[in-house]
Amino acid sequence: MKTLILIRHAKSSWKHDLPDHKRPLKKRGRTDAALMAKHLKESDFLKPDKIVISDAERAKQTSEIFIKHLDWSSVNTYLNNDLYDFSGELAFNVITSTPNDINTLVIFGHNPTFTLLASQLGSKFIDNIPTSGLVQIQFEQDNWSKVKKGLTIRTLYPKSLK
Repeated sequence: MKTLILIRHAKSSWKHDLPDHKRPLKKRGRTDAALMAKHLKESDFLKPDKIVISDAERAKQTSEIFIKHLDWSSVNTYLNNDLYDFSGELAFNVITSTPNDINTLVIFGHNPTFTLLASQLGSKFIDNIPTSGLVQIQFEQDNWSKVKKGLTIRTLYPKSLK
């Protein structure tokens, strides 16, 4: 059985004249990401075997907040430009190329890709994963390259915690 956890980056700032890839989080984004991570820690959220992060600044900063609050610093963590993807194809390839010794995979990335993947891979339609939102999908397959349709077992958004 494999578990995929999609976490969309937190709210980013348009305040600075920067390329999209370099935009940092705004204060609300940092607050929402910390709120989500603290809630997950209190609910004994599972520890992943691997974390893959889009190399966009806002995704990196979001992952740092989650990793800190959830004590995931010992988890193997990788940056991957393929998660800076807005069609879903490259991100799907990241998932399906995950080694089979990894049972729980967390990826930090972007919309519209994450909403698309959550709806296509999970058991329920998701209209939009908001910033700092999380979707957890469980697959019956034991091989990442064969994952097709799983069971959506958790959706969590900052708005539901406020």
